Amino acid sequence: MGGKSFEEVLKRFREIEFRESFDLIVAIANGGIVPAAILNQRLNIDFQLLKINLRDTNQQPKYDKPKLISPIDFDFKGKSILLVEDRVKTGSTLRFATELLQGAAQIKTFAVNGAADYSLYDEACFCFPWILN
Repeated sequence: MGGKSFEEVLKRFREIEFRESFDLIVAIANGGIVPAAILNQRLNIDFQLLKINLRDTNQQPKYDKPKLISPIDFDFKGKSILLVEDRVKTGSTLRFATELLQGAAQIKTFAVNGAADYSLYDEACFCFPWILN
């Protein structure tokens, strides 16, 4: 798995154009936290954590399906949400998160890498520059 420089990835964060405005960024923890923080700086809107887990630290499935690790403790009903994940492989975590956030006015997905409404890359897996090895 190759990598990309932090500057290269940040350039993509700066250049991506959103067609909607959002009330809230929801990061799928843990992978979505750093991308959501960067988007929070760019869009200047609040972000919250949705604690879901599927894979272990080696990116291998830990469970048969995604699991909610702790209760949702923020108000999302009627809000326009940008749902943020680092990497989308199968899409199961994004689908599960979308189901959990039922009642939001709108949910658009964002991934650093993989298929989403908005993504910086859609290519073979690579190491994110903010991951410490």
